[in-house]
Amino acid sequence: MSVTSLSRRDLTLLLGATAATLPLLPGGQALAQARGNTLVIGLDISDTVTFDPVKQSQYTPPMTLAACYDSLMTLERDDLINPKPSLASAWARTPDGNGWRFTLRQGVRFASGAAMTAEDVKFSFDRILGMQDQTQQYIKAVDRVEVVDAQTVDFILNSPNAPVLPIFCNPGCGISEKAVVERQGGIGGPTAKEADRATEWLNGNSAGTGPYRLLRWERNSQIQLQRNPNYWGQQPAFERVIIRHLSDSAAQLLAVRRGDVHAAFNLIPEQIATLRNDANVRMERLPSLDFVYMAVTQNGAANPALAKKEARQAIGHAIDYDGIINNLLGGVALRPAHFLPIGVNGSTEQVAREIGYKQDLGRARQLLQQAGVPDGFEMEIAYGNAAVAGISYQVLGQKLQSDLARVGIRVRLNPMDQVNIRTTYTQGRAAGGVLTFWNPPAVCNDLWASAVVERVARRVHWPVPPEMIALVKQASEEQNLDTAANLWIEWQRKMVDEAHHFILFQPIYQIAVRNNIRGFPLTAAGWQLEMAHVTPA
Repeated sequence: MSVTSLSRRDLTLLLGATAATLPLLPGGQALAQARGNTLVIGLDISDTVTFDPVKQSQYTPPMTLAACYDSLMTLERDDLINPKPSLASAWARTPDGNGWRFTLRQGVRFASGAAMTAEDVKFSFDRILGMQDQTQQYIKAVDRVEVVDAQTVDFILNSPNAPVLPIFCNPGCGISEKAVVERQGGIGGPTAKEADRATEWLNGNSAGTGPYRLLRWERNSQIQLQRNPNYWGQQPAFERVIIRHLSDSAAQLLAVRRGDVHAAFNLIPEQIATLRNDANVRMERLPSLDFVYMAVTQNGAANPALAKKEARQAIGHAIDYDGIINNLLGGVALRPAHFLPIGVNGSTEQVAREIGYKQDLGRARQLLQQAGVPDGFEMEIAYGNAAVAGISYQVLGQKLQSDLARVGIRVRLNPMDQVNIRTTYTQGRAAGGVLTFWNPPAVCNDLWASAVVERVARRVHWPVPPEMIALVKQASEEQNLDTAANLWIEWQRKMVDEAHHFILFQPIYQIAVRNNIRGFPLTAAGWQLEMAHVTPA
């Protein structure tokens, strides 16, 4: 099978320009003195539960975290394969070949004004490893971090060929100021999981070296950022950033038209069409590496029918994927076969067509017969009261309810608060299906695949065969890209057969931006927007 990826050029946007209106703060009160100095973004941020980088596991917070915390390396918009220098100016294998040695950039200061040293890097990763939260799972190959000197650190790996470099680019691996975090109860090392107390402070403040610092977060209201005067790179054009929580897409449309916000992130296709002739607003588009999916449990105690693979496979063949993409999303989306978005090694549109699910109602009915439920069965689909990529989970749930009814699968919809749905899902308490998302903390196949066999599998009560775990490790560490691609295709084929995760779409970002903004650089790297590089006209 021939395997190709999206060109890097396809993952880049060329941006445009023109006129201006005054942004309004929440409550509609304009700050005249903020004209030209405040960037205002309209975004559904109901999923935000923390701004502690170590605990990050949601969809929208990485945009803020990437603005407040620099990592050792970063990914540029036109090259999501090769990490580029950020807080590290150089890196090479350690002398014994079992890890990586990083040389730190000279002259970097935290927002407090204190100089960054190797001790801050070690503390940041000791805290990640000790907290054993989501970010620690991403860097599971790191055994320990050792200080060589004030500007040099070694990362010792327990698996020398693990693909850690792109993972280090993610905002969860941002470097925090040791002295500040420790003063707020932060701890690095094995006692951190039980004893660390810094998260509450980090939810309203930041301790990074990034172009902005966090001033305030009010859940389901707003996020406020202020320019970091000690930033080591080029200063951002905007003094402040306000991210307004606008959960309703109609409210976002009105706000961007009036100039209350500079950009609206959650518009649906019908609303986007109404902006076609608006001289003050343009659409910025970029293929993403995110996807929206439905996870289905095989927990027989929750639903006996779903414990049978054939019943889950019937769900896969009953879904009208083309209708979701073409009718609900206006055709601006792709659909991978499984947990590897189209554009990464081993995942192409051809692969998805060959091994992914397609709607086949006849096949779905045959599978229900084989599962011993020829007349179908009842199941729940839970989802958050929120929107993602221009569509609400509620509309998506209603579409699935209609699709599954055609083969006798009777769906009860269960809307929840965003935080509650995430907790229900991650703790494996879902009674049936869960609609949710995946966005990459970094661009690395191992992150997507390991998430399935190490964490997501537990959420759907799937006892993972050892050979599946071994296949992920083999593919992740394979140095030959063609060989690795074939291994990833085989992994996807096996996952499709298990029928726990149905990828519904991989969106193409469509963001409405007012023309008083010239540069609005979107990225598929996982944090959506390079906030520090947004520029006024």
